[in-house]
Amino acid sequence: MARVPIGLELYSVRNQLAEDARGTLKAVAAMGYDGVEFAGLPNHSPQEYRGMLDEYGLVCCGTHTPFAMVQDDKLDETIAVNKTLGNRFVIVPGIPADLRKTRGDWRKLATFFDALADKLAAHDMLTGYHNHHIEFAPLDGEQPWDTFFGNTKQDVIMQLDTGNALSGGGDCVAILKRYPGRAVTVHLKPYSVEKAKEDRKLGFRPMIGEDDIPWPDVFRLCETTGNTEWYIVEYESDAYPPLESVERCLRALKGMGK
Repeated sequence: MARVPIGLELYSVRNQLAEDARGTLKAVAAMGYDGVEFAGLPNHSPQEYRGMLDEYGLVCCGTHTPFAMVQDDKLDETIAVNKTLGNRFVIVPGIPADLRKTRGDWRKLATFFDALADKLAAHDMLTGYHNHHIEFAPLDGEQPWDTFFGNTKQDVIMQLDTGNALSGGGDCVAILKRYPGRAVTVHLKPYSVEKAKEDRKLGFRPMIGEDDIPWPDVFRLCETTGNTEWYIVEYESDAYPPLESVERCLRALKGMGK
């Protein structure tokens, strides 16, 4: 398989992006990232952001799009924004709590995402879902992750967040094996089970490669059966300043041959 490009989830440097979008994107490109995934567009229009991406040779490899923005009354606006950014991957990063109380709720969500996938396909776009930790706590006898992805069509992207999954008790390797072809974009997030014993938040402090994610197995599956088109780094803790943290993570991945 050809090399999987590496993007940065800009939530990792959200404050810097809000203060100085141009400088932040320039710095991210200089580190060697191939693309970025947006989680909101602070202080600039989609057209302005597209200009910055083009200027620094970055690709938009996703947008974390609130559930409200993929409803019928907002979908045309969402499609227009993503067309401007040159993005194909419209990823929903979470579901409001009142819509995911039961296993039946997750099945309804699966039906919704199947329909959304059909609507976006006409625009050469894909939708997907990004996990936190709650998707791996059994609900009515089944993990919500399995209820959802076991009942959605193949082209609904499974954006597995490695750190969030491990923090919830999910097994990243087993998940990738169970849903071949669906990990089109994957969040590379470190997590230490040992450090989290004191406080879950501390589990996210290590850099990639200093944690408990089985990276070689994750990469092997992504690059053989996962159909992975983008690796996306996300780092949320405070071990180092944000820009330094994401540079360290990228350096670690390069050291692993990525």
